[in-house]
Amino acid sequence: MTLEQQLIERLQQLQPTHLDVINESSGHGGYYPGKESHFKVVMVSDAFTGLRAVQRHQKIYALAAELLAPTAIHALAIHAYLPSEWEGQSPASPECAHAPKG
Repeated sequence: MTLEQQLIERLQQLQPTHLDVINESSGHGGYYPGKESHFKVVMVSDAFTGLRAVQRHQKIYALAAELLAPTAIHALAIHAYLPSEWEGQSPASPECAHAPKG
């Protein structure tokens, strides 16, 4: 099972109404086909009710903890919303200074 699949499986525990797990590894230095190191998570869930942004991130990090390692997921961008906050899109990711030049 890929890291992406494992991450999706773990995040399902929060019963999201919307979940995007995007492998952004190709936009970072040292990329090669199949590399899984940088991910962006966009999640909408009632599990975030009453939580500040940092607490929402902590819930996600707790579920992904075993996948976060130098030889696995190096970076995890998180956008966590309540259904009432979700507007259908998340912010674009910034360019990596070490991204492959094309």
